[in-house]
Amino acid sequence: MVEQHFLEHARVLSDRLVQLQSPIRILDAVNWDRSVRERFFQRKAEFNPEVTRDFYRQKQLGFDPADLRHQLAVLQRDIVSQLGRLSPVSQLMSRACREYRDVVRMIEARGTQEFHELSVELFGHPDDVFHANEPSLAQLATMLQSPLDTLLASDVLPEEKKDIDAATAVEKLQAQLNNSMQGVNVNVMLSDGIVSDAAAGSDRIKLNQDVKFSQRELDILEVHEGWIHIGTTQNGLQQPYLTCLSKGTPSATITQEGLAVLTEVITLRSTPRRLAKLVSRINAVAMAADGAEFVEVFRKLVADGMSQDEAYTLTQRVFRGSLPDGKPFTKDLAYIRGFVLVYNLIRVAVQLGKIDRLPLLLTGKLAIDDFRLICELADSGVIQQPTFVPPHFKDLRGLATWLSVGRFLGDFSFAQLENDYRPLIP
Repeated sequence: MVEQHFLEHARVLSDRLVQLQSPIRILDAVNWDRSVRERFFQRKAEFNPEVTRDFYRQKQLGFDPADLRHQLAVLQRDIVSQLGRLSPVSQLMSRACREYRDVVRMIEARGTQEFHELSVELFGHPDDVFHANEPSLAQLATMLQSPLDTLLASDVLPEEKKDIDAATAVEKLQAQLNNSMQGVNVNVMLSDGIVSDAAAGSDRIKLNQDVKFSQRELDILEVHEGWIHIGTTQNGLQQPYLTCLSKGTPSATITQEGLAVLTEVITLRSTPRRLAKLVSRINAVAMAADGAEFVEVFRKLVADGMSQDEAYTLTQRVFRGSLPDGKPFTKDLAYIRGFVLVYNLIRVAVQLGKIDRLPLLLTGKLAIDDFRLICELADSGVIQQPTFVPPHFKDLRGLATWLSVGRFLGDFSFAQLENDYRPLIP
């Protein structure tokens, strides 16, 4: 049993970590405002957007980077000296301190080559592989693109109409969350200050007031933003000692997005077009990493069938924080990278008969690499089980069966199956 004075020290240090990271807003620091978009299209989308390093320097961060990095370093030393270097709590919070310091460095480096390099350290690179001699993230995206292209070319799976105005979408999504997340305070509201269609905070989902939604998109927002992003935040806030689990480091963001995409798939909310969008993000990041400039990536996306508005939004995601002729911000690799990591962890847990461990993925915002530490801390009573658990994790029988059958069927040769069954399908 962990001694009470140790837990009290851990809570104080955790609260300090939460306070120190609170002003860090990566997307606010790197996003381009609407005037950049308007000017790009005024120039007929023929030239790169007019973004320079001075554009970023004019943004108010709300903190002094050098001072914040120093305070994080001091906190990390206090964590080790008070909790011990080998303590799971110390290891967990020390990693967070290191990552937040790298995040601050990345924000300081906006508009430079170093921004991309730190982005790669935190979120990965398209050429990364999970194991030696296996496909890279970019190659996995290409492999997934082929069956998606076939599905999208068919008229059998038409995309649902976006016929729900933002105000009505707020009411509908709020009702869905009130029903599926009972006991969790989640607020849905309109916003005119976000670049994307929707964005989630600790207890709220903002919908872009200028966008129309389909019911399918609202269903995806319910499970992706609500069940996973807000659900894990609220679970982290309920932790008695490690309140820092309510805040996400970049490595935790990778796990978060992986869990969210997996949840979309398991609950049958996702669509081929949705997955194709995630694949397009990887392809766009890979193009930019290979040296393509903004306007080149934009033109490629338009040539592939995207509207100019969609192509601009996606390309801007890739180059935000960088320059239009610079190397990319690689955060959008998190979705597929996280999906692979989370999926494989769950498969192995099922195979080892450790499926009861899986709800611990929802205790807060955590990195896959820290899952062993999370389990140890749960066993010792430092971390409590998640308060909110989505339906597919609450009753694990369906998930376990699905993964077990998937592993069994995955041993068959698909090439041979295609040869055997193609003649049976007219």
